[in-house]
Amino acid sequence: MSYQLSAVVADVELLREQTAGLDHAVLAALRQDFALLPVTPQLVEELTGALPNFATGEPSAAQPFHLVLSPAVAELLARWSRRGPVAYLEAEFAGGLGHQSSVVWLGGEVIWGPHFDGTLDRPRAEWPINAALARLGVEPGPWIDPFAELGLHLERDTAGWLAHGRRGLTADYWDELAEEWEDRQSGPEQQPERSGPVGDWGIP
Repeated sequence: MSYQLSAVVADVELLREQTAGLDHAVLAALRQDFALLPVTPQLVEELTGALPNFATGEPSAAQPFHLVLSPAVAELLARWSRRGPVAYLEAEFAGGLGHQSSVVWLGGEVIWGPHFDGTLDRPRAEWPINAALARLGVEPGPWIDPFAELGLHLERDTAGWLAHGRRGLTADYWDELAEEWEDRQSGPEQQPERSGPVGDWGIP
């Protein structure tokens, strides 16, 4: 299975304030009072008044994002960051191969990144998305890393996140479905003790 992400992540109230009244802004709930804003061409055009540009070729350290962060896009996210840290995240995987990239703004300036990784052979905490989420203030929890802790593994593409947001789902929605299924499959006396949620965040 494949995985694709192109999104802004920040405090949910910050994103609600900055996107209020926009036709193409859909916020998807994450854990720890964060939210994800899927970045679509329609949203970029609504925010900046211009169609987005996309890089030719595969992302790399020299060009870490598929979406070209034009001055208009970068200045907009920098302005949002005056209310708190804001991250732009990209990832794409297929068949276990892929890449991820991130950049973080705070106080109107870039404070980390952009960073790109096409191998993910370093410690998990140093992966671009995990490192960016740590700078947003994501707290450790029972999940394997910040990516999974917020629930970024729950949807596999922009369409999934748009549906997630439009349906008003929480980040615990899939856990709740799994628990309901387990409850239907066996009575309480047959169910093993559940361990805390762990596991990879979805590289196929």
